[in-house]
Amino acid sequence: MAKKLRTRKHKVVLARSAGGDAGITVILVILGAFMFLPMIYVVMQSLKPLDELWMYPPRFYVMNPGLKNFKDLFTLMNISWVPFSRYIFNTVLVSVAGTAGHLFLASLAAYAIAKIKFPGRDLMFQVVQLSLMFNATVTAITQFILMSALGWLDSYLALIVPAWCSSLGLYLMKQFMDTNVNDSVLESARLDGSSELRTFWIIAMPMVKPAWLTLIIYSFQGLWNQGASMYIYSEQYKSFNYAIGQITAGGIKRAGASAASQVIMMLVPIIIFIITQSNIIETMGSSGMKD
Repeated sequence: MAKKLRTRKHKVVLARSAGGDAGITVILVILGAFMFLPMIYVVMQSLKPLDELWMYPPRFYVMNPGLKNFKDLFTLMNISWVPFSRYIFNTVLVSVAGTAGHLFLASLAAYAIAKIKFPGRDLMFQVVQLSLMFNATVTAITQFILMSALGWLDSYLALIVPAWCSSLGLYLMKQFMDTNVNDSVLESARLDGSSELRTFWIIAMPMVKPAWLTLIIYSFQGLWNQGASMYIYSEQYKSFNYAIGQITAGGIKRAGASAASQVIMMLVPIIIFIITQSNIIETMGSSGMKD
C-alpha cells in the first residue's frame, strides 16, 4: 500500500500500512541480531571445554557447557605476581578518577567556550577541533618526556591525568551546550546574583545530562579496556586488562581461561552502556560539526 501524507494544522502525519510496520520491525530485529550475536558467541566460547574450543569445523553453540574455564581463570589469578585484587583496584581507580576528572574539566572548559565571551575563544575551539584529527601515538613521545620531567612515570598520575586532557569530551560538551543551554536562562541566573561557577553547576549541567552520560560511557570504556602502558613498569600499578593478557598469553592450554576473561572484561562496559544508552543518540544528534 502506498504511503499517504495528511496535513493537519501544518503538521505532517505519515500513515504506514501494517505490512510496512512489520517489515521495519523485521529489519530492525535482523540488524539487532547481527550486533548481539558476537557477544553471545563470546559467552558460548567461555562455557566450552577445551576440546570444543579447538573443534574443527568450529560450532557456534556449546554441547557440554561448564564453568571450568572460569575456575581455571581464578586459579591463575591467585598465583599472579601481586594479589589479583590489586590489578582490579588499579583499573577501577584509574577508570573512576579519570572519568570523573575528564567529565568535570571538559564540561567546565566547554561551558566557558560556549557561553562566555573572551578574546581568542574561537581560535581555541579550532585548536580543539584540529586535535581530534591526531591519534594518541603522534603525541606519545612528547607525553613521555613531559611525564618524566614532572616525575609522574610509574604512578597513577601517568594514567589519570592524560585522561583528563582528552579533547573529545570538550568537543562533545561544547557542541551540546551550544544547542541545549539557553543563554536567557543563564543571564537570568546571573542577574539574580548567581556566580558563574554556580550557574554552570546548578543550571547548565542538568540541561546537558545526556551529553555527560555519553561522555562517561566513552571515557570509562576506554580506561577500563586500557592494557599495558609505556608509562608504567612496576607490577603493582598495572591494570586488570594487562594481567588478563599475561594470563592468556600461555598458548593453547590457556584458551579456556582466555575465553572466560573476555566475558569478564566486556561485562562492566555493557552494564554502563545499558544504563545510559537512551542518552547517546540525543547527544550525537546535537554534537556534530556546526558552522
